[in-house]
Amino acid sequence: MRTFLTRSNRVKCIDLHPKEPWILAGLFSGVVQIWNYETKTLINNFEVIDLPVRAAKFIARKNWFVCGSDDMGLRVYNYNTKELIKSFEAHSDFIRSIVVHPTQPFIISSSDDMLIKLWNWEKMWRCEQVCEGHFHYIMQIVINPKDNNTFASGSLDTSIKVWQLGSPTANFSLNGHESGVNAVDYYKGGEKPYLISGGDDNLVKIWDYQNKTCVQTLRGHTHNVTAVCFHPDIPIILSGGEDDNVRVWHANTYRHEKTLNYGLARAWYIAVLQGTNMVAMGFDEGSVMLKLGSEELPMSMDSSGKIIWAKHSEIQQANLKSIQGLETKDGERLPLAVKDMGSCEIYPQTIAHNPNGRFVVVCGDGEYIIYTAMALRNKAFGSAQEFVWAQDSNDYATRTKYEVKIYRNFKEVKSFKPTFRADSIYGGPLLGVSTSEGLAFYEWTNTDDLIRRIEITPKAIFWSDSGELVCITTEDSFFILKYSTEAVSKAQETKEGVTEDGIEDAFDVVGEIQECVKTGLWVGDCFIYTNSVNRLNYYVGGEIVTISHLDRVMSLLGYIPRDNRLYLGDKELNVVSYELLLSVLEYQTAVMRRDFETADKVLPTIPREQRTRVAHFLEKQGFKPQAMAVTIDADHKFDLAIQLGNIKTAHQVAMETESEEKWKQLAELATSKCEFKLASECLHNAQDYGALLLLATCSGDAKMVEKVAKTADTGKQSNVAFVSNFLLGRVEECIELLIKTNRIPEAAFFARSFMPSKMAQIVELWKECLGRTDKKKANALADPVQYENLFVGLKEAYYGEKYLYETQKTYPASTYLQQPRICERNVLQELEAAIQDGTATIDTECGDVVFRNEVKDMESDLASGKEVKKTENDFELRSEVLNRENEKVVRNEVQEDSQQSHLEKVREREEEDTIATTKTYDFEDSLDLELENLNVDDISDVDINLDDELLAD
Repeated sequence: MRTFLTRSNRVKCIDLHPKEPWILAGLFSGVVQIWNYETKTLINNFEVIDLPVRAAKFIARKNWFVCGSDDMGLRVYNYNTKELIKSFEAHSDFIRSIVVHPTQPFIISSSDDMLIKLWNWEKMWRCEQVCEGHFHYIMQIVINPKDNNTFASGSLDTSIKVWQLGSPTANFSLNGHESGVNAVDYYKGGEKPYLISGGDDNLVKIWDYQNKTCVQTLRGHTHNVTAVCFHPDIPIILSGGEDDNVRVWHANTYRHEKTLNYGLARAWYIAVLQGTNMVAMGFDEGSVMLKLGSEELPMSMDSSGKIIWAKHSEIQQANLKSIQGLETKDGERLPLAVKDMGSCEIYPQTIAHNPNGRFVVVCGDGEYIIYTAMALRNKAFGSAQEFVWAQDSNDYATRTKYEVKIYRNFKEVKSFKPTFRADSIYGGPLLGVSTSEGLAFYEWTNTDDLIRRIEITPKAIFWSDSGELVCITTEDSFFILKYSTEAVSKAQETKEGVTEDGIEDAFDVVGEIQECVKTGLWVGDCFIYTNSVNRLNYYVGGEIVTISHLDRVMSLLGYIPRDNRLYLGDKELNVVSYELLLSVLEYQTAVMRRDFETADKVLPTIPREQRTRVAHFLEKQGFKPQAMAVTIDADHKFDLAIQLGNIKTAHQVAMETESEEKWKQLAELATSKCEFKLASECLHNAQDYGALLLLATCSGDAKMVEKVAKTADTGKQSNVAFVSNFLLGRVEECIELLIKTNRIPEAAFFARSFMPSKMAQIVELWKECLGRTDKKKANALADPVQYENLFVGLKEAYYGEKYLYETQKTYPASTYLQQPRICERNVLQELEAAIQDGTATIDTECGDVVFRNEVKDMESDLASGKEVKKTENDFELRSEVLNRENEKVVRNEVQEDSQQSHLEKVREREEEDTIATTKTYDFEDSLDLELENLNVDDISDVDINLDDELLAD
């Protein structure tokens, strides 16, 4: 199959990178290109010279490539940085071929100067060997993969010579071509000491270099043979020529298998990569990349653990029972004892056991052979392009070019030709036939009646053991279908629901996944598969679980329930295993079938560490309460409890984990269910004071707001603490918080608005702090005490503060709408109204507001001889009563003023005293009138704040 084609100038040489999907192409135009054959993009383009580049090779271990051109020079580049590492003249004529030693730091080059030279890059590219012996152009050289110390060369002098490293002369020559030899290659597989050559006599010759004889001559090309190659993994020979064709030959029978022609004119070079089925070819007009053979691994395992594989044409066997009891780790190569069973008559491309494991079929070269699995005895054989087993071990089918044949007990029972040519067939409970019209399913015993036709181009089909589920894979996705035998039987009896595409209700689509499946198998209702990015997954109930990330391409072999392990193999015939508990698969299968009784019985057998995986599966299927009961992962259990609204379980998990995020989620759930007490607890534990304040204010809980203020301050969330105190009317605490957080300017402005009595003290502190860094700015700050004239209305603000403090009341939240809004109140107007109606007076001497009820309480206390205490806000009550009881203070003023000025001041004071006395007598008359109706029992001495010093006087 062609995977990559690019058109370019004439490609004279080509190479494949051993690790990256890259092609290196040397062009006749003097350009070297590196292409990615997977993405079909040009990675790098090197314009080396204006003359042809006839030889180029990767040196992967150094990130280099080396090329030789018609200017007789060798050039070495770093293919990542495009840096020219080395350039030097190596020969005296055109350079035809280059090879890189697989282990040593050597490059060997051949030229039209009839010399072969060996260069050591670790010794400054010194030439360490020159080989002479050919008397014409040396077209190609190749190192023996079985002995890296020997190499062969082909020349236009019609000879092939074999050389030894360290010797300037050839060990021997192989002669047989009638014209010049253009290409040579060594056989890389098995024990055959073979070498292949192609020449201008249009012939391809196979040589035994030990016996020095020609063992086979391949004829078919009609022009010069320019390229030959033994494929390292597939038993084929490739040859290309100037007749524009690439011919494919069988490496064992030497039979011509196929001719390839891509319309790119003459073929010049063929390159292969060991361990892959990739082939690159260079032509006059471009490059082509092919994928040969089948990707299917020639390896099969039966249900008991016996593995059979093909190593070239040899069949080998291993038994997993031989390592039973041995501790194995996931992904480690199993130390299996390998038993040789014999040689196969055909080259195996696929191997498959029948369902009961008694027989094994080997397919390849358009033929099949059925062997007994124990002794590899030939049971049946035939020609077929494809072979599949039925679910019944006695039945199988083959596909030829034009028809499909069905066998029972090794005898043909039926053959039929589909309406359109069959491209592929698939085994299982039903026989699947893929045509250009889609995929058709038939019963094995009756292919006359179509079960169902599906418009799909399948890549592979996998049936479950029960026959109820089937996976159909395509190039980029796979589909899970459920097959209904009941619907099929009913339709066959009643003929209802039968159309030209078969029975409509035969299949139901269960799921579609956009993922490329490479290999797969079923265990119960779980589909296990490897994908294109080397992941080992399984699909069950719409959920994909990754078992492991593989480090290379591997194929599924089977699952052994007794070992609870899944087995895989690779192309190097290594077998590895991964743990996959049967109890988990059985439980998931039971849940999928809604057999909860069986699921409950299986659950106790599932190890504790696997319970969370099972819980995730249950959640995916919609069984969240069961998932919550099964899981052992605290985070998963909490998430499920939140989804289910299970506050008790969620609270229990949150208490155990002490996760801030969990407390927040639980608080949200508790709030939605009006569990405000629990919500408050959760928010406190989560230290989400903002949300807690919101909850407290919404619920009108002053105590909670008070608690938030304290805890937020402790938790260093000053903003929340400030807002909480402010909502509680704790202005002084707000100021203290601002000062504590070093926000003194804000404290000063806040005090100006809400507590003017503190303003002077804060400004003094502000000046002190600012003075440490900038005294000039500190001195610019005005002190309200010293510069009262700069603070208009400050004295009235003092009175307003006192008035608000004394008139502050606490109202029930239910009367909120009836209370006046703070922004609508005018405090100074309210104070003026209180003074006018006599309920309050202003003591101008101390700048205080005195309320009438306070005066009465003080007179009563003084009359009864009680001690007058200060109130909490430290404001002193002064009134006319206290003025009468206190002794008059006479202030002697000594002034330098004139006598007349002094007398004028005396007269002014006497007038003020007269006015004050008049006011006092008026107050006494009013007070006497009120005392007559006073009931002494009604007098309360609670919250009386009198100045102790005044009482003492």
